[in-house]
Amino acid sequence: MIYFDNSATTKMYPEALDTYRKVNEQFFGNPSSLHRLGNEADALLQQSRKQIAHLLGAQPDEIFFTSGGTESDNWAIKGTAMEKFAAGKHMIASSVEHPAVTKSLEQLEKLGFEISYLPVDANGIVSLDELEKVIRKDTILLSVMAINNEVGSIQPIEAIGELLENYPWVHFHVDAVQAVGECEPLIRHPRVDLLSLSAHKFNGPKGVGILYKKHGKRIAPLLTGGGQESGMRSTTENVGGVAAMAKALRITLEGSESSRKQERLVRSKLAAALSEYEDVRIFSPEDGAGHILCFAMKGVRGEVMVHAFESMDIFISTTSACSSRKKGTPYTLGSMGVPVSWSQCAVRISLSGENTESEAEAFIEHFRTLHEQFQKIQ
Repeated sequence: MIYFDNSATTKMYPEALDTYRKVNEQFFGNPSSLHRLGNEADALLQQSRKQIAHLLGAQPDEIFFTSGGTESDNWAIKGTAMEKFAAGKHMIASSVEHPAVTKSLEQLEKLGFEISYLPVDANGIVSLDELEKVIRKDTILLSVMAINNEVGSIQPIEAIGELLENYPWVHFHVDAVQAVGECEPLIRHPRVDLLSLSAHKFNGPKGVGILYKKHGKRIAPLLTGGGQESGMRSTTENVGGVAAMAKALRITLEGSESSRKQERLVRSKLAAALSEYEDVRIFSPEDGAGHILCFAMKGVRGEVMVHAFESMDIFISTTSACSSRKKGTPYTLGSMGVPVSWSQCAVRISLSGENTESEAEAFIEHFRTLHEQFQKIQ
């Protein structure tokens, strides 16, 4: 089996899986309970919070645990809207955001908020000049994805943050779900106010994530009830998931340099082979994230390509699962100027540091076989 779908989800590290199992066996108490089992669970929860904060360059009370990237994005956006609506109802996002962001903005639009979408160039990158044109006195939030999940474009987060120094009233939210281990921890940039992470994207468990909220930045809670997470997110915490996430984050960051090197090596080999075909188009920018390669073969729909490779025990994905939008809502390849005739054929390879050159060679050989078969059909 060749697994080239790591942007969809990653396999848990054995160490993280072992932590998850042990914690759920030995620290199963409710962290809010007053007895010893509750105190032990809470102590482990807070220890994990401190570890994660240290790894990310944050303070423990800036780290809030969620169910994953989707909830973190929703909370950052809707929580800002609920907290700051009296100051303004204008929000800005790039035109290539994840549906967790765009669908949240669509909901707010129905409630009277005004949304501005930033155009991108052919590489999927926003323009700072365009951003400055749309910022207003009533702008309360800017949301920009660090690394695009479909094509791997890397947004200039640091430059955007520097520009926002002139607009201190605007909350800056970064969806960094695809960025862990692929670039330096973005929390360390002084202008990032809110940042979303999801454990299963960096070899941790599904169903647990993080919202970083910088000191002094206020957002409203979405989940109310028992007052967990300092009153900001009420629900019994997933202690085992959090502990396993902390373990996975440490392993990922410690090995990030070697993983990035390996990913770029494999990606370069794949891109070089695919670029030899006249009827194949690569959409991922050369200077994009090293773990994502989006391409299309003319006339072959993405889902057909996915199932063809699946029959060979090679797993890739289309971009449609995270990109289907209602009419008028931003779509990554469309926003980049890619015609529908090509975008509907797009597929994505997403790598991890565990993928090898021999796997790339096997993929290239299988692609050659499929290419010949599809040409005969066409």
